[in-house]
Amino acid sequence: QQQQNNGGAVDNHDYMSELSGLIGLGTVKKEVESLRNLIKIQAMRKQQGLPNTSVSYHCVFSGNPGTGKTTVARIVAGIYKELGILKKGHLVEVDRSKLVGEYVGQTAPKTNKVIDEALDGVLFIDEAYSLVGEGSDYGAEAIATLLKRMEDDRNRLVVILAGYTNEIKEFIDSNPGLQSRFNRYIQFDDYSTEELTEIFKRNLRKSRYKIKRDAFEELQSVIERAVTSRDKNFGNARYVRNLFEKVVQNQANRLARMESIDNDELSIITRED
Repeated sequence: QQQQNNGGAVDNHDYMSELSGLIGLGTVKKEVESLRNLIKIQAMRKQQGLPNTSVSYHCVFSGNPGTGKTTVARIVAGIYKELGILKKGHLVEVDRSKLVGEYVGQTAPKTNKVIDEALDGVLFIDEAYSLVGEGSDYGAEAIATLLKRMEDDRNRLVVILAGYTNEIKEFIDSNPGLQSRFNRYIQFDDYSTEELTEIFKRNLRKSRYKIKRDAFEELQSVIERAVTSRDKNFGNARYVRNLFEKVVQNQANRLARMESIDNDELSIITRED
């Protein structure tokens, strides 16, 4: 669909294709597609003068780090723009430090400023539960300010809360104001060894590296070991990105020690790397 944005330029980006092109995330893809279908059909019903079920656009993205929550939030913001829910469809990503002040009276202005930036787009709050419970805490003021603005600007603001599954559910359940506004949960599962390997291969292709067969087997066993021993802080795709950077660094160090380097070698990753 071609959508005129504020500047009159045409936005041709196919957000659903971008979503389906992501590795893994089967549940997430289904949920986002369902949400999009619901919005489209409700809009068609409205055109026919049929009664509308109210749709909540706010979401909770639950899951471990590095499972694609920010990437998908950006895609969802784009879909909302494409469907006419949001004028701009940009993503403003924040954590506790961007919302909560250190002294009395700082928090509400700080939170309001961030929300002003997010109007007509999506405000993405990572590790949202960190807003509660740290001694003499101003996090509660940030939550109160957020809830008020979600009401006042309900046609211009969509909020996505993200974080670990259990913590985020407890956080929302502990606050009736949040509970009434956030009932759409999307679960981001950890990646499997195969999916993480595929992400690594995609990084190689993007940067035009080739990997030798024995090196690839070694890579698979490194990822397998990391997956087997992972805890809740395991970085998933972030772990793979770090691993890729380390391998590229190792390759650079190996090549730098050589007398002469032929062009092919610049693109080859070996088992040693």
